[in-house]
Amino acid sequence: MVKIRLARAGKKNDPIYKIVVIDSQKRNTGRAVQIIGHWHPAKQEKKIDKKALQKWLNLGAIPSPAVKELIK
Repeated sequence: MVKIRLARAGKKNDPIYKIVVIDSQKRNTGRAVQIIGHWHPAKQEKKIDKKALQKWLNLGAIPSPAVKELIK
């Protein structure tokens, strides 16, 4: 099963999250199938590739609850 979820990156006390498509069996820091965006909570900045997101949703990828909130 493929999921769309957040993978933490960035510095200590200044996280940046990548929005990744990844196999649900892998860890959050595992190798992603595709990186479709990023979210920087401190700057309230987010960027999502809408075409890639829609493609993966059509293929049956399940977004995590946090990603569902970001794509609203």
